[in-house]
Amino acid sequence: MTTLTSAPSAGPELRKEVSGRRRRRPKYRLAPAILIAGAAILFALFFFWPGVLGLAYSLTDYRGYGDWDFVGLENYRGLIGDPEFYRALGRTMVYALFSVPLGYALALAMAVTITNPRARGKTPARIIFFLPWLVSPIVTGVIWRWMFGENFGFVNYMITSLGGERLSWSTNADLSLAVVVFASAWAGAAFNMLLFIAALSNVPISLYEAAELDGAGPWRKFRSITLPSIAPTSVLVILLLTLGQMKEFAMIQALNGGGPGTANRLMIQYIYETGFERAAMGYASAASMIFLVVLLALAFIQLMVSRRGKAKAW
Repeated sequence: MTTLTSAPSAGPELRKEVSGRRRRRPKYRLAPAILIAGAAILFALFFFWPGVLGLAYSLTDYRGYGDWDFVGLENYRGLIGDPEFYRALGRTMVYALFSVPLGYALALAMAVTITNPRARGKTPARIIFFLPWLVSPIVTGVIWRWMFGENFGFVNYMITSLGGERLSWSTNADLSLAVVVFASAWAGAAFNMLLFIAALSNVPISLYEAAELDGAGPWRKFRSITLPSIAPTSVLVILLLTLGQMKEFAMIQALNGGGPGTANRLMIQYIYETGFERAAMGYASAASMIFLVVLLALAFIQLMVSRRGKAKAW
């Protein structure tokens, strides 16, 4: 308003420009509305509606075909006393407990290596590090199955060539789970590496220069500057890793099928076998609903921890 009254000669032009902006404003409202509506429709079709169906099936004795009857909370009562459900949930927690820190450390190490100013061959390293992300989870499982096969695997061949004894990678439950942990960390590190590279590129170089003047070494700079600066990205990576690892299915199915036997059967495999192989879709839907609550609780806890960390930092 001050500009309009102090410069009368520019008034008509300003009013014309403002009028033009007002006429264009509906276009900028329409485009976001269309994009939001598209995302909302996709979310409703592929997330909300299947969730509603799953919740409805969990209250029935639906077997995947034919008629069904309403059974109330009977499926949930069955799960409370089902040892196989607890065994699968516990094994999933153990798997996530080892695979998430390993995946985080591997992705961060790769990102720090690539962003190091003294590093050479960054472009080939980026390509090599990113290759596992381009491989299908099924192919990843087959590759690691060949590598760690008890009778024909490359790892056992190297061990016996060096005078050692073959290890029971497939028949020992703990070793079999360890192979799955390493395979999942290897396969998922590339995507998280990109997130860390973006975060590391935004850390001010002046902080490192000031730390060098104070005599700080590489480890001290990494611990006192790098890690606090990329804390929000670390929380995001840990959250994505936790949710992704707990929902892993295709790679494990191709690697050892949750074996030996059902020793390493995770929750998604338990739900799949219950729903499609035992034709207990209602029971499997109830297990899915409980697993969804567990995932939401984990995500909520991680976000709360992140917010408390930010509050203390400020």
